Amino acid sequence: MGSSRSKGNTYQIVSTIKEKLAATLVDLRDYNISYYDYDHKNQTDDFLCLAEQMLQYDKIIFATPVYWYSMSAILKTFFDRLSDLLTIRKDIGRGLKGKTMYLVICSSDEEKYEGFAMPFEQTAIYLDMKWGGSVHTWVGEKGISDDARKEIAAFVGKVRKA
Repeated sequence: MGSSRSKGNTYQIVSTIKEKLAATLVDLRDYNISYYDYDHKNQTDDFLCLAEQMLQYDKIIFATPVYWYSMSAILKTFFDRLSDLLTIRKDIGRGLKGKTMYLVICSSDEEKYEGFAMPFEQTAIYLDMKWGGSVHTWVGEKGISDDARKEIAAFVGKVRKA
């Protein structure tokens, strides 16, 4: 989960999904992940350790709030660092092959943004992962709506079947 609020709206959605799938939740705010560095002077941060942990799962779900029509900065930093898996840690990059990537999008309303999932889809293709799809969810003033809960249930069913 890449959100600037560890217990915010995205967390509400992710917690619901986590319970239904008995999944492991990783909050990127709990880790020190530096920006991508062409000189690779950031190898002592937490990115490579997290990337190694991803190898133990067949399905990887990324979750982000919508920030200015895009993924959150913390998740974008994580995605930029995936470049390390193509250069200094190719073993991890190759280990992602065949795993399935999903995306949970959380916003404050039902409006969907065309192309929002494209960076995730293209990253999955580039890493030779399967693209499992995305779900758009929202949390309003009254919490998670019945319509959003239906979207979540359909998404969970899709992940289970894969």
